[in-house]
Amino acid sequence: MTSPSEEILDIVDENDEVVGQAPRGEATARRMRHRCAFVLVRDPEDRIFVHRRTATKPVFPSLYDMFVGGVVGAGESYDEAALREAEEELGVSGLARPEPLFKFLFEGAGRTWWSQVYQVRCALPVRPQAEEVAWHAFLTEEELARRLGGGPDGWEWVPDGLAAYERLVNR
Repeated sequence: MTSPSEEILDIVDENDEVVGQAPRGEATARRMRHRCAFVLVRDPEDRIFVHRRTATKPVFPSLYDMFVGGVVGAGESYDEAALREAEEELGVSGLARPEPLFKFLFEGAGRTWWSQVYQVRCALPVRPQAEEVAWHAFLTEEELARRLGGGPDGWEWVPDGLAAYERLVNR
């Protein structure tokens, strides 16, 4: 079985065209542009799945995120990666295919990747992947907004997820 750091990724340019391939560990260490899928998950009550990443994550450890998802493997489509990553992180199977919303180039925190954003409704009981998720809950949009702001209720968020969420809210 291949370790996550050995997974092969497509390396892409500023136009999301494949220009090469590299193992995930190298792509992360050298901050090479690759592809990611972000999935906003809502439960039947329209609450949003929010989680805190584990401290062992190589990118943005212990930060909060309102998306599940991850890197797109070499030769894999964004759509395939979105479903695979959502099912893995949520610990479910049989999830509906996530609906694509928009794509953007994330550039921040010294990193860059193409990010395809999706949404999906999940009525299944979630059992998040312990290696990925340290804490989770479904929050209302009002609860999420309170946690996004600074001050005593604010949490520290992954910059790419925050950029995607801001684009989603402003659509």
